Amino acid sequence: MNRTCSIFELGGVRMRLGINVGYWQRNPEDATETVLAAERLGYEYVYTAEAYGSDAFTTLTWYAARTSRIKLGTAVAQLSARTPAATAMHALTLDALSGGRLTLGIGASGPQVVEGWYGVPFARPLERTREYVRILREVWRRAEPVTSAGPHYPLPLPASAYAPGRVTGLGKPLKSIVHPVRPDIPVYLGAEGPKNIALAAEIADGWLPLFVDPTQIETVFGASLAGRREGFDIAATVTTIVTDDLAAALEFAKIPLAFYIGGMGARDRNFHLDLIGRLGYAEEATRVQELFLAGRRDEAVTAVPDELADSISLLGPIGRIRERLRLWQDSPVTTLLIAGVKDEPTLKAIRDLVQP
Repeated sequence: MNRTCSIFELGGVRMRLGINVGYWQRNPEDATETVLAAERLGYEYVYTAEAYGSDAFTTLTWYAARTSRIKLGTAVAQLSARTPAATAMHALTLDALSGGRLTLGIGASGPQVVEGWYGVPFARPLERTREYVRILREVWRRAEPVTSAGPHYPLPLPASAYAPGRVTGLGKPLKSIVHPVRPDIPVYLGAEGPKNIALAAEIADGWLPLFVDPTQIETVFGASLAGRREGFDIAATVTTIVTDDLAAALEFAKIPLAFYIGGMGARDRNFHLDLIGRLGYAEEATRVQELFLAGRRDEAVTAVPDELADSISLLGPIGRIRERLRLWQDSPVTTLLIAGVKDEPTLKAIRDLVQP
């Protein structure tokens, strides 16, 4: 296998390697050099993200224009940010401009963002996701004008959807005027709850877990993943910090955990907190949330268990990361998305760990 091959092998198990550059948060923050380095080194994917600031597609298009081989993914584009037709248009356009390199990762987000930022109802996320994905695929296939009975995304929009006089009734089924480069753009779901993960296994091409302990995937998620078909990709984002100072790495890795457990969800409805509970840290997660919501954020970070941060990350000296990688090799994860590494020497060091 040459040094630019995009599939790496660890202990005889084939594993894809990519990077996740996350949100675009600061101005300027351009990860082009990191993406180019990853492409040179044979990494297969670059993923971007969105929350309630920058969007996932613009930055991904920026990187697409500067690369030629690395595949492009969203982890994740939020359903409520766009109608299914708008997301399908984004996807088919970027896929065409990049020469068929897109993987569309989508997710339902949570009620605080959906109703507070996008101003649309959050209810019935599983039902909405299923309907959304069906419309995406009908747009790309162009078999016939797209229609949907709803109830969440009815096409054409019926007059009964709003108060009298607000809908013209002139809507008609339409078919994309662009022929997609690929009528079967891969769709992955970002999912944390058991039912949502099961939905991913049923209707999607892959699953994008956020916080995952490789040693617990079978015990915690095995039942949800039981229906996945052959070739289903589990693409796990893994915070990676290569340093001789393990204590400092743990402290840094705990910061986003405290934020998601404490601040990315309502007190009584936080999917991230629920997930951490299923990983065996329910009591500790509740304490983190209490501290975070009380404004004691430094204490919330400290309250995140070291064992939790370590189990879902790759931290410490390169030799320790080599050993920790074995846990991912023995798990159902098929794609490892390295997050947090920006420099080429460290990306190369990680690549060399998984290169035969």
